[in-house]
Amino acid sequence: MLAFTLRRAVQAIGVMFAVGIIAFSMFRFAGDPVNQIVSIDTSAAERAIVRKSLGLDDPVPVQFVRYFADAAQFKFGVSYQFRQPVSALLMERMPATLELAICATVFAMVFGILMGVYSALKRDTVLAKLFQAVSLVGISLPTFLIGILLIYLFAVTLGWLPSFGRGEVVKLGWWTTGLLTLSGLKALIMPSITLGLFQMTLIMRLVRAEMLEVLRTDYIRFARARGLTTRAIHFGHALKNTLIPVITVAGLQFGSVIAFSIITETVFQWPGMGLLFVQAVQNVDIPIMAAYLLMVSLIFVTINLVVDILYTVVDPRLRSTIGRAA
Repeated sequence: MLAFTLRRAVQAIGVMFAVGIIAFSMFRFAGDPVNQIVSIDTSAAERAIVRKSLGLDDPVPVQFVRYFADAAQFKFGVSYQFRQPVSALLMERMPATLELAICATVFAMVFGILMGVYSALKRDTVLAKLFQAVSLVGISLPTFLIGILLIYLFAVTLGWLPSFGRGEVVKLGWWTTGLLTLSGLKALIMPSITLGLFQMTLIMRLVRAEMLEVLRTDYIRFARARGLTTRAIHFGHALKNTLIPVITVAGLQFGSVIAFSIITETVFQWPGMGLLFVQAVQNVDIPIMAAYLLMVSLIFVTINLVVDILYTVVDPRLRSTIGRAA
């Protein structure tokens, strides 16, 4: 088990190293950073001073090592647009993105599992067929269109929910949350549904397919022969084994939710890291773009590592396979 964890950790470090090379290349090949900092009428001497202060006159290997050393300390330079440290901007926007991602994931997991189990156990009912139709809609429609439709229905037509922003937030140290205010909760509903709908339909279809497969296995027939109740068979045996692959998918989907929250945050003007990244692209703010790439990659790699370890804890068959391989 320890050897498996160490191998996965080494692989994660290798992935982050490759992503770091890509992020560093953005500074080298995405234009001259000096042009983004100074004005058009800045003299060549002043440009040279700025270039030297940024360390752009140093050899590429020196810049590369310095960039990695700073990134390891979460120092990503200064934003060209906001003239503030990029790490401070990301920390300021991170609570909004994580809160949105967590709520979207909880929404997807809860409703996805419930709908998937119901669709598997009552697959010939009208409600189960309705869930199947909803899953097709959730997979087929693009995220921005779902957001626009929700805004039109609940904000413009009915006037029940706000169409943009995060609402009133409460500061808990460096963390800001809208879960403790009514306006914050109302502002969170539509972005969470928009961001979590695709994941919900994916989990629902996965749970349904796995549940139907598990119900046909021999140990379920043996459990029925022993006289166990239907409730114990469905939820004590079938659902427990069904959730094993769901853990992997849900963990990786959480990383996807954070990475692809860009569209949702743009539609609802949610003040998170995704909206900050869009603004950075519009203004060619390379430090923010590179830092966002590294942060999202770190989240993906960390979640993937945790899911791999949890998978071995949940599934004893995988533990025995790892033990034999070691």
